[in-house]
Parts: sequence; C-alpha cells; structure tokens
Amino acid sequence: MKDVVAGIDIGGTNTIFGLVDKEGNVLAENRLKTTDYPEINNYVSALANAINILIKENPGLNLVAIGIGAPNANYNKGTIELAPNLAWKGIVPLAEFIRGKINVRVTVTNDANAAAMGEMIFGGAKKMKDFIMLTLGTGLGSGIVVNGELVYGHTGFAGELGHMIIVQGGRDCGCGRQGCYETYASASGLVRTVINLLSEMREDSSLRDIPTSQLTSKKIAEAAAKNDPIALEAMDFTAEMLAFGIVNIISFSSPEAVFLFGGLAQAGEALFAPVRKYVDQNVMPIFKGTVKILPSVISENNTAVLGAAALAWNELK
Repeated sequence: MKDVVAGIDIGGTNTIFGLVDKEGNVLAENRLKTTDYPEINNYVSALANAINILIKENPGLNLVAIGIGAPNANYNKGTIELAPNLAWKGIVPLAEFIRGKINVRVTVTNDANAAAMGEMIFGGAKKMKDFIMLTLGTGLGSGIVVNGELVYGHTGFAGELGHMIIVQGGRDCGCGRQGCYETYASASGLVRTVINLLSEMREDSSLRDIPTSQLTSKKIAEAAAKNDPIALEAMDFTAEMLAFGIVNIISFSSPEAVFLFGGLAQAGEALFAPVRKYVDQNVMPIFKGTVKILPSVISENNTAVLGAAALAWNELK
C-alpha cells in the first residue's frame, strides 16, 4: 500500500481535490461544485463520499491525512470564519466535521498559505527557510514563511498582506477600507488602473475596443507585449505598486525570495522586470541585492491541490 494524502481546495464555485504522494504526484483527482451545497453538512457528506470513492477506485493507496486550503480558514482552530464568498455563514468547524466522516488528521489553512507550503515542499522554495508567496488573482493573497515555518500569528489569520494600506484614502476595497495593496497590485487592480488610464490618456489603444466588463489582466498583458501605450503604462504602474509593497515586506521579514503566482504573474517579464527594477530602486541599502523576485514553478493546474497536500504532509513530519 502506498501512503497518500488528500489535498482539497475549496473555492467559492468549485472544490477540487486529489490524492497526492510524498513526491508531489497527483495520482487521482476530482471536483464537485461548492455552490451545489449551501448546507455545510450536505457539503461535508458529499466531499467525504467523493474522497472515499477516489480511494476505492485506487485500491493500492492508503489515505493518511487531509489538507484543506479555503478562504478565511483559521489554521489554529481548523475553522472557516466569515467567508464572504461561501454560502456557509459564521464560523464553520470544518476540520472537526471532516474528521467525523474520515478518521484521519485534517489540517485547514487559507489558500495562499497552502500555495506557500506547496512551493516549499514541492516547488522552487525547497531549500529555502525564509520566503514569501504572493498570489496575484482577483485579490492579493500571501503566505509568509519564516525559519521554515508558516506564520499564522496569534489569531491564525496572519499574512493578510493584501490588506496593508499602501495609499491612504485610496481605492475602495472589498474589506470595507480604502487603499489596500490588493486594489492596486492584483489582476483586478490592473484592470482598475487601465479603466482609469483610458479616461486620462489620449493615445490610441486596442484596449479601447474592449468593453470594460470584458477587460482582463491577460488581455492587458497581451496588449503590453504589442507595445500598446496604455497597457504599458498600466503594467508599469502596477509593477511599481507591487514593488512598493514588496519593499515593505522585505523590511519586515528579510526573505530570501518573493514568489509571484496567479493570473497577473502570467504576464512574465512584462511584470517581473519592472518589479525588480522598482524593488532595487527603493529597498533599504542593507537589503539591496539580497532578495530574489521569482515566478512560482508549480503548474497553475496543480497548485491548489498540491498546496493543500503539502500542508498535510508537513503536519505528518
């Protein structure tokens, strides 16, 4: 029998889960629609049943633990708390509920922490003890690793770098405040920047032909690659704001590397080159040249499941 863990990524729309061995091979995978189960007990029953089916279909595998990445997840308590994009309101003792159906160790953390753990166990941070993962999607998630350990803090919610305020009185954020890092340095932040620039700049741009509701970071990056002036200006501004936050983060924990992952990071050197330039220009002299700005090496297709699985394997050490 081969020992495996179940890595589970709970999203607002879909839940993806897979069986993963110690080497990071996803041996079996499936998904279910999170939105089909507005009642948490029905969701837990469906998820446990689907995992058990996956195990039965692969009789040579022995399930030893479960790792879960989820929004607003509290590692210290094994709970999901006040998650705005999930139907289950209040505080949900998810680890306890899952253990009630499958009697193995269950660990829960947020999706960005899981991504950081995946990078450390299976990815580009394998030999690093100090690094930070920034996930640049609709929002900006983060996982902070110091001395080989994820930082969870007193409450279990440490690492909400996306909600550092970097512009006082700046853009409205979904958290109810203004000027948060993620409103500038994320895929949705890039789109907001383009919308602003379209009204401020007079240059011709292919982005003017795209309805606002259909603008994406991918389309903007493609336009930048063709030297579109508004796309280039937006990418540069976004890189500068992203670097601004990274400079502050470096002063806080002196990481060996900052990994960028997610939709915005897919822009490649159009983003990485100016980010590195602005970090080098603005970082404290004692930190100059000490931090690498790197793309994640884990495939975006597997990141969610591998990150949650890495969390489980790490707990078993």
